[in-house]
Amino acid sequence: MRTIDVERVRRVGILDSFERGLERAVNGAFAKTFRSGLAPVEITAALRKEVDTHATPVARDRVLVPNRFLVRMNPEDHASMTALGDGLVEELSALLQQYAAEQRYQMVSVPVIVLEADPGITLGMLDVRSSSERVEVSWQPTIELDGRQHVLGERTVIGRGSEADITVDDSGISRRHLEIVWDGRRAEARDLGSTNGSTLNGARLTHAALPNDSVLQIGRTRIVFRVVARAQER
Repeated sequence: MRTIDVERVRRVGILDSFERGLERAVNGAFAKTFRSGLAPVEITAALRKEVDTHATPVARDRVLVPNRFLVRMNPEDHASMTALGDGLVEELSALLQQYAAEQRYQMVSVPVIVLEADPGITLGMLDVRSSSERVEVSWQPTIELDGRQHVLGERTVIGRGSEADITVDDSGISRRHLEIVWDGRRAEARDLGSTNGSTLNGARLTHAALPNDSVLQIGRTRIVFRVVARAQER
């Protein structure tokens, strides 16, 4: 039997309604709470704007964004936000990660969001400051397959057989079907003479460069290739 965290579901539902528009929240159960002050949807919008403003291209298909955020607001607004519980910051972080993924932005780690009371800020207003964790960034090739992320090495073979580096249970895939090569900066994909072939972004694949967010199809299996930012361990 699956256990459901009712409190978490309630908080997600609150933020989902805010995401659909303030007009729905005003007519809902939280109208009195946010009538004259700040609403969570406004924090989400401000965080998105801050990310957009400080997005830094580091390569043609790689854009780094901040991962630390200080959100300052009037003490009354701060009391209203903290009354929603610790789950609010978790959901703000999840929404920001979702937005970053949609915009194809990269963060070196999960965003850290701190809400702070400041009597110098007018009720209903907020101030967002961002920064990036000071770490060495490495770019790591990955694939998403069947809902899981796999980190790739210099050479990674994908197939149905046990000799493949990543094994896929799909009868339409050859034992050694596809190889992805990473030279530290770029990736290439090569079909290994498979029976049913491979496609890259809908086109037949023999051997080709693999841009970020490429979609590979082998058999019935869809594979998404991404290069992601990772903080290097010191």
